[in-house]
Amino acid sequence: MTSRTDEKQLEGTIERIVFRNDTNGWTVLRLKPSDNSKGGLLTVVGAFQQIAAGETCRFGGRWMNDSQFGKQFKADTCLPLAPATLVGIEKFLGSGLIPGIGKVMAKRIVKRFGMETLEVVENLPTRLAEVEGVGEVRAQSISNALVEHREVKNVMVFLESAGISPAYAYRIFKRYGKKAIKVVSDNPYRLASDVHGIGFKMADQIAFHLGIPKDSPYRAEAGLLFALEEFATDGHVFVPREELLVKGEQLLEIGTSQLDGALERLKLMGGVMTPKRAGDVTASQPIYLPRLYEAENTAARHLLRLAQGRCRLLKTRVETAIYKAEKKCAISFAPQQKMAFGALAKASVMVLTGGPGTGKTTLLKGLITWLLAEKCSIALAAPTGRAAKRMSESTGRTASTLHRLLEFTPRTGAFARDDTNPLQQDVVVVDEVSMMDIELFASLLAAIPNHSRVVLVGDPDQLPSVGPGTVLSDVLHLGTPLHPGLQVVRLTEIFRQARSSLIVTGAYEILHGQLPTVGQKGSEADLFMIERDSPEDCLEVILQMAKERIPKAFGLDAVDDIQVLTPMHKGLLGAANLNDELQKLLNPSSTGLEHRSQRFCVGDKVMQIRNNYDLDVFNGDIGKVVVLDDQLEWLKIDFGFKTVQYPATELDQITLAYACSIHKSQGSEYPAVVIPVHTQHFVMLARNLLYTAVTRGKKLVVLVGSKRALNLAVRNDGLSHRCSGLVDGVHALLNKD
Repeated sequence: MTSRTDEKQLEGTIERIVFRNDTNGWTVLRLKPSDNSKGGLLTVVGAFQQIAAGETCRFGGRWMNDSQFGKQFKADTCLPLAPATLVGIEKFLGSGLIPGIGKVMAKRIVKRFGMETLEVVENLPTRLAEVEGVGEVRAQSISNALVEHREVKNVMVFLESAGISPAYAYRIFKRYGKKAIKVVSDNPYRLASDVHGIGFKMADQIAFHLGIPKDSPYRAEAGLLFALEEFATDGHVFVPREELLVKGEQLLEIGTSQLDGALERLKLMGGVMTPKRAGDVTASQPIYLPRLYEAENTAARHLLRLAQGRCRLLKTRVETAIYKAEKKCAISFAPQQKMAFGALAKASVMVLTGGPGTGKTTLLKGLITWLLAEKCSIALAAPTGRAAKRMSESTGRTASTLHRLLEFTPRTGAFARDDTNPLQQDVVVVDEVSMMDIELFASLLAAIPNHSRVVLVGDPDQLPSVGPGTVLSDVLHLGTPLHPGLQVVRLTEIFRQARSSLIVTGAYEILHGQLPTVGQKGSEADLFMIERDSPEDCLEVILQMAKERIPKAFGLDAVDDIQVLTPMHKGLLGAANLNDELQKLLNPSSTGLEHRSQRFCVGDKVMQIRNNYDLDVFNGDIGKVVVLDDQLEWLKIDFGFKTVQYPATELDQITLAYACSIHKSQGSEYPAVVIPVHTQHFVMLARNLLYTAVTRGKKLVVLVGSKRALNLAVRNDGLSHRCSGLVDGVHALLNKD
């Protein structure tokens, strides 16, 4: 939103609509200013309600210079005014916005009624019959359409007067229609749960504009729900009651007694859930959002069902299966790996874990070889597109995302595969389970029938899932004592070939709180550290590494093969600034499609940053811009598995990817990785974060920063506690039985 001190006003008549996105209201228009001293037509851009050529509007915003399109007025507010001239009225009526009136008919109506035209159309529709070609039915239809258009305007003007930007006002109107004024006036906090992009804080600002008191019951309830969502964002499935109330007090600045009452009302209305096993109301009573309560209970129920299930027996003796798999794969399995074959024979649910160099991938190929020899049908899947692609490359078999496997339906927002329509495969193998949150885990388990085996593969020392839950750790905690059908195989032996890699040995040193051993300049090592103290010096080294030193020394492509991984988004060494600097260095171009603070050019490395089920691309998928429309209205991105076209208005779902956060890199491997390690990222320096980053590199990892920052990272075990009740839930079901 533009500040009041910077805001300018611009009034005029809309000459034509150049572009409009009906999904979000984004509009580009040409305006004839009321003050003709400026000369010619002006370009106005912004998200507005439906407006049409011929309308007179007053816009509030600021002037800006677009490098591609020149001077534009970026409007934050739009106040429609009645057309002030005969030409304006004629343009407005003939714009197509009022069904039943085209340009010819508009001309006739204005010729007959002059400046009284809009008054006649709206309030005296029978008089329209005085115009040639307009009958009684058509006259009433035209009048109704104009009245409805005016009602829409009234709603939008009200919303904007309540401090809501045009873009969000448009979303609110799309959600509630003509009821928007009543809904927002009665309880603006509904917006936080009903309208995408409007959170509690924005709803609270709207409530303040409307004069709703600080101690409103609606505010207390919405604030507690917001606090729960914040805890979920931090990975918690539930929150202890006392902790939630403390957070609520800090957020809302109201007393505990009011929050207690709000929490009880939410419980009665089903806005929050508490497990029956929690007993009486205590300070530690778990408080859940309903969706997470349902997910955790579903996961517990189906995990126990599958562990106790009777899946298809494997006919081949374990020793024979090992011999045949070794022969087929031309490898010799280590003792720990051979134990996994025995575990698979017993298991309905098998968990396979291990760090780098322990042979997880090799073992998985051997197990799949055995299952195929048994004529088992197998589904391979992973939480993200990049993890699925890596799984396909390592196993030689097609793997999909879990969303594709479970047949996610964008229209309904649900999976087609569930307990009523389960998967048909004999075995479901899921890699990178540490990335799965509780909701996705619940959906997966619900869709697996009793006769199927489940093999869960992951590294528990990596970063936990972005979403709530500690799925892999919880299942490992349950372990074999839960039931013989749940088998856990932990690979701990590092193979001789892997022990020669400083990436592998350094990763384990980091896990044990030790500084990693790094190679010296000129050596053939694969893990190096370049010490620099200032952020500016670190940035200079990172740019040199990406542009010249790594490509020259290792024969790698600067864009395709080198990935900069950083702990944070902001700051000189954050992903945003690194992307700007790397783009200038690696893909300088004067022609690009601008969106917010980024420019996208042909040849740019980009990343999808949210799941798009319609386009079948997912959060974390990396591609390259291959085509840019001459009119700069769209671009195409090649993701390797498909090419996707994005209109200019949908570019908020992609970002430059020369650098990305370490969290976004989970499930991926890159030939070379460069990692800034600096105290500028103090709050994010943690052992599991650094471990995850280092293990993303296949051939080369370069740390750039200070020894002090590296020390901080390896000393901080990074294992911040997450509240999860999956283990307790499974045991409660066992005791119930």
